[in-house]
Amino acid sequence: MAADLGLEVTLVEADARLGGTCLLRGCIPSKALLHVAKVISETRGMAEWGVAFGKMKLNVDTMRARKEKVIETLSGGLAQLAKRRKVKVVNARGIFVDSQTLQLEGGDPATYDNQRITFDHCILATGSTPAMPGMFASGSNRVMDSTGALQLADVPKTMLVIGGGYIGLEMGTVYAELGSEVSVVELTDALLPGADRDLVKPLAKRLGKLFTDIHLNTKVVALKDAGDQVEVQMQGPEMEGAYKFDRVLVSVGRRPSSTGLGLENTDVTVTEQGFVEVDNQQRTSDPHILAIGDVAGEPMLAHKASHQGKIAAEVLAGEPAAFEPQAIPAVVFTDPEIAWAGLTAEEAKHTDRKVTVAQYPWQASGRAISMGITDGLTKWIIDPETDRLLGCGIVGSGAGELIAEAVVAIEMGCTVRDIADSIHAHPTLSETVAFAAEVHLGSATEVYRPKRK
Repeated sequence: MAADLGLEVTLVEADARLGGTCLLRGCIPSKALLHVAKVISETRGMAEWGVAFGKMKLNVDTMRARKEKVIETLSGGLAQLAKRRKVKVVNARGIFVDSQTLQLEGGDPATYDNQRITFDHCILATGSTPAMPGMFASGSNRVMDSTGALQLADVPKTMLVIGGGYIGLEMGTVYAELGSEVSVVELTDALLPGADRDLVKPLAKRLGKLFTDIHLNTKVVALKDAGDQVEVQMQGPEMEGAYKFDRVLVSVGRRPSSTGLGLENTDVTVTEQGFVEVDNQQRTSDPHILAIGDVAGEPMLAHKASHQGKIAAEVLAGEPAAFEPQAIPAVVFTDPEIAWAGLTAEEAKHTDRKVTVAQYPWQASGRAISMGITDGLTKWIIDPETDRLLGCGIVGSGAGELIAEAVVAIEMGCTVRDIADSIHAHPTLSETVAFAAEVHLGSATEVYRPKRK
């Protein structure tokens, strides 16, 4: 974007390939594997239609190679796009000497002429890394973070996932569908802490059947290398003592990558949590440095980072741009998927904001019934005084695709009637977005609700 706006651009990247966390070791490879998991699940579901498949034959090497091909295709495409725009790509690690100078270390010396780069402005986009608490550093290569899990070294017979957040549940789903006996331990009293409970319920029910065990209010106090297994010491109402697993996935969050960059040699302000402070134009407290993505704060989502990147480029080009979204969609790519955008019911409750909630159960959707996915739900959060749409939550197949309409509606300041009066194609799952609006207006004919006297 910066190059398109006429700026001379140099891209400094420590990895040999372009793409960053999302493409190389995050959302792209995980979604590729989740696609495989979903197909496996769907083949089992076809038994209800009288269609039976033979026993699954799994070739892990082929699957791993296919995943890498997806990554290489996209990463190679980025390299070509940079080349066509005359963006100079430097394969090295950049360390700030001062606010306008980078010291280059490592990487491929052939990609740069000297050890330093000077610049007018720098956009910091260093992302984040999986959090690995010291207590989990057992020394065993059988203890993995999300990056290790995506390498798909093997399909273990037993696997423990520490953390019931979206990364743990997504990767747990992949390994469970591939044949592992997956157990999940979560420190809090619910999976996906912070997400809408109405949306989590159908997923929790499904995972209760897919996973071997789900233990809430359970703490892992120690990990120990036990040779061909990992010994896990746990404390909880159902799990107390030592248990052994073939592999352990630690998915307890991510940390911004802000250390070891020499930021102390600039005027950039870094919080105690490691985030770089920015304003709504992505400017840091140093006039020469901007920051975007995970390193610039929550939510740690690739699409937020991309949007902020465009904002930063436009700001440097003198455009009147600002990062002021009304709704940033979040998607959990489990089966069923969960997606939400804008204000959630939990946020409204915590801030004592009065809202009206309208829900449409997928049991009443012709499309959902025909596909056998009636465990879904579409939910609107509405301003009771203006009928303006404040937030939306969806659980069900394809929720990540369906949430896009809600994002546009919230950003455009639409009312419930705007959605309800827009004709949606039938039979589709997108109808449920309009039907949920009709529930609020009392005009939904697909569900029967007796009128109050």
